[in-house]
Amino acid sequence: MTDAPRELDIVLFGATGFVGRLTAAHLAEHAPAGMRIGLAGRSRERLEAVRTELGWAAADWPVIVLDALDDGAAADLAARARVVVTTVGPYAKLGRALVAACAAAGTHYCDLTGEVLFVHRSVAAHHERALLSGATVVHACGFDSVPSDLGVLLCADAARADGAELGPTRLAVRSMKGGFSGGTIDSARTQALEMRADPTTRRIVADPWALAEGGRPQRPARVAAPRRGGVAALVRRVTTVSPVRRDPDNGHFTGPFVMAAFNTRIVARSASLLGYGSGFRYTEYSDYGSGPKGALTAGVVSAGLIAGVAGMGLRPTRAVLDRILPAPGEGPSEDAMRAGRFRMVVTASATNGARYRATVAAPYDPGYSGTAIMLGQSALALAQGDAGLPDVAGVLTPATALGMPLVHRLRAHGFTLEVERLPATG
Repeated sequence: MTDAPRELDIVLFGATGFVGRLTAAHLAEHAPAGMRIGLAGRSRERLEAVRTELGWAAADWPVIVLDALDDGAAADLAARARVVVTTVGPYAKLGRALVAACAAAGTHYCDLTGEVLFVHRSVAAHHERALLSGATVVHACGFDSVPSDLGVLLCADAARADGAELGPTRLAVRSMKGGFSGGTIDSARTQALEMRADPTTRRIVADPWALAEGGRPQRPARVAAPRRGGVAALVRRVTTVSPVRRDPDNGHFTGPFVMAAFNTRIVARSASLLGYGSGFRYTEYSDYGSGPKGALTAGVVSAGLIAGVAGMGLRPTRAVLDRILPAPGEGPSEDAMRAGRFRMVVTASATNGARYRATVAAPYDPGYSGTAIMLGQSALALAQGDAGLPDVAGVLTPATALGMPLVHRLRAHGFTLEVERLPATG
């Protein structure tokens, strides 16, 4: 980061949105005394109303009116702050100017994007520039993808301490209660429309290693198993087509996890930058339980998820979904958020024959109150220069830019982030 003095420690852009207001409230409560924080957005009146709601802790926070599409205004903002935090999406449309300005100015940056295409373009356009300026650009600092990224990091660090590397690794969403913000849904909608219009973007989004530095790692050669007919072949064909699987650890029925298509790409970038191992492969899924009820739930929810994602790119179905799903800026009641929670389990096999299991959980709504804590603590870690922060710059991920300091911060706010070594297999 540049040594030039900055007027503000943190600027929160999007402070008037639903998640933005939650993040502002978190900063007002937990930022240390004397930290200089600004609120930015499109409407001075709404920004001043948010500042008033925050009470005495934010009474002297400046408000900054900013058009996300104005390159000059974004550059001015980046020059004023040590850290810029943005909750304003879709990022492919509304994040371009700000991330470019921060990379050029040596200003640290973090966001909540869940858009593969935006991160892919950010890496291509700004990674080298951020390396030169000293900017730490951290994408995906909310529910997508902090739990996934930090859970796998815990396993990788545990394996490395034992002199091993990670191999096949998977995350299971064991329980989750809460919603996804209207901004997240709007981002998914925007990316779906772009993918429908441009085949090149579809190939990028479909590539599990699209965000990895250096692309796909070399995969060890495998000997193909002989093909068999009969019932075994029929079962294999059915399970290949169906999204429903069985969890190898507990036999539960599983289906796709809605954020897996993005989280897995972020984790792959972390793996490429931190060297998890040439045999590292990563998947995510949702656990729906055992027995007939688990099988039925997995099938119904998986079918609905696939239909919903596909419907984002079609005008007639998109119009129906737009009436059902929350709009940007909308969110649940305080009572609903208080009932939120999530628990995710990462299980990794390693080259030493051992397995490692990390649990990431929190008593917060994943897409709202939980995300506000994750984003707010990411910004505070960068602004305060926490001891143990990786000495890195560039377009990064939560694991590579924030690592264990963020783990410690989240634990202090009631998150569970634990890892254990399981008995060796075989």
